Amino acid sequence: MTPADHAKAADDLLEAERTGQQIGLLTKAFPDMDMDDAYAIQNAIYRAKLAQGRSVVGWKIGLTSKAMQSALNIDIPDSGILFDDMVFADGATVPAGRFIQPRIEAEIAFVMKAPLGGVDVTRAEVLAATDYVAPSIEILDTRIVRVDAETGKTRTVFDTISDNAANAGVVLGAQRHKAEDFDLRWVGAITSCDGEVEETGLGAGVLNDPVESVVWLARRMAQYGQSIEPGQIILSGSFIRPIECPSGAKISADFGDFGSVDIAFA
Repeated sequence: MTPADHAKAADDLLEAERTGQQIGLLTKAFPDMDMDDAYAIQNAIYRAKLAQGRSVVGWKIGLTSKAMQSALNIDIPDSGILFDDMVFADGATVPAGRFIQPRIEAEIAFVMKAPLGGVDVTRAEVLAATDYVAPSIEILDTRIVRVDAETGKTRTVFDTISDNAANAGVVLGAQRHKAEDFDLRWVGAITSCDGEVEETGLGAGVLNDPVESVVWLARRMAQYGQSIEPGQIILSGSFIRPIECPSGAKISADFGDFGSVDIAFA
């Protein structure tokens, strides 16, 4: 793909977000696109949103589980950007029409108190830079069709990364904890929709340790001259499969002693 292709794809994705009308698979239009192309498109979206007055409040990490990596034939996670208009209060209701095909995932969120960066970032440095950890829900959306109607082909990781890693929103629970106070590998959630349990999982599903997920992100960002800033939210990755959220859905993620978080969809 050329820089002009990257810019056009970013514009099309932003228009899809604005209108609620999905675009076709980028990997169908550009069969030879690679991960560098995908992140170039995501970065073009980043620049456009900053120009619109948005600000970055954090980062999300995806594809941290072996199951999801195998499904997409990839052996590394991906990442996306959290913007200020993506933050929803615990217990809030998402307005009707805000998203196209919303889904949610339960995750452990890290909120940082110190900058973090460098290709040699360690687990100890992540813990030292963390202000607190909290239960969270990530809201996913897709501005790209999930399945191409003509060929039956599904999105690849390159489509997803281009689409800001399918990121759409974040909800933090009220509970805050020191990261050292919990073995995050054993922090899990019972996630329900309309009172029925849909998914359960443990933090160990995230690269065997959610802290290692943040290590991965800091190291990846360093390769692009970026770093994690104080106050930013880091969504460390889901340990459940995505749950569909049709109109009227009420979602609750019960993390036990770690806390809980809720969101509803009008």
